[in-house]
Amino acid sequence: MGFVGAMAVAMIVDALVGWPAALFARIGHPVTWIGGLIGRLDRNWNRSTDAPLIRRIAGLAAALLVIAACGGLGWIMQGVLPTGWGSVLLIGLLAWPMVALRSLYDHVDAVAAPLQADDIDAARVAVAQIVGRDPALLEEAGIARAAIESLAENASDGIVAPVFWGALLGLPGIFGYKAINTLDSMIGHRSERHLYFGWAAARIDDVANFIPARLTGFIFALVSPRLPEAVSCMVRDASRHRSVNAGWPEAAMAGALGVRLSGPRSYHGHVTDEPWLNETARDPQAADLRQGLRLYIRAMLVLGGLLVALALA
Repeated sequence: MGFVGAMAVAMIVDALVGWPAALFARIGHPVTWIGGLIGRLDRNWNRSTDAPLIRRIAGLAAALLVIAACGGLGWIMQGVLPTGWGSVLLIGLLAWPMVALRSLYDHVDAVAAPLQADDIDAARVAVAQIVGRDPALLEEAGIARAAIESLAENASDGIVAPVFWGALLGLPGIFGYKAINTLDSMIGHRSERHLYFGWAAARIDDVANFIPARLTGFIFALVSPRLPEAVSCMVRDASRHRSVNAGWPEAAMAGALGVRLSGPRSYHGHVTDEPWLNETARDPQAADLRQGLRLYIRAMLVLGGLLVALALA
């Protein structure tokens, strides 16, 4: 249970201090280091003149290289650590940068504060930092919806999933997962450039997040005062989402808050007609975003408490 306790340490440290701006200014962040490697491979291996099959193979090789490098580094670091509770503490401290607990809260809170103050322009600027849709077209409901969706999805990708893999495998698990997630965010989308090169990254990410996404949804439902509605919405609507995984935490959040999420949205002037989650519910407002943050805090406390209990058992 040492890895489980280490993940509890990582969550506690991140909740208390996050990743300090001064530290980021001096050394960056491990995710930016991983992103630098991915960017270099993308520039050198993803050639538009190659046939689609060659680009798929190159993308698979790039993904495996990045995952192996990060997971291997975690395995080497873990192998030289002492045993016992000292190892738990050290693994937790090394895993801490891979858990985005405080960062997620801060980014969503930066949207909620101006939205509650009716400062739509400031809320648009803040929400543009966490979603890719066109902020100029968003009013209160659209801003709240975008931020709630980001909160739900990133709770899974940024906290539950890395903690899940870290609890199972220690540093190789959490480092390897962070590589997978960063690969997906950088090249795993269906743009013209990455349709083939990023195909493997997207599929690997789907597999890595399959259990954590569903676990996140059930934790959201568990801590919700609307548990039956959250579970019902999740089971009914999760499969309607364009993502095989993101629909679970998002649908659970929609049911827990009694609002509708997803639906049509605009990216770079192009409207995508996404299906609604919890379609018959009302549109979210600023107060619902604040309630979503409170739900997020309760969910993270439950996750951390579960890790501590398992570590002490």
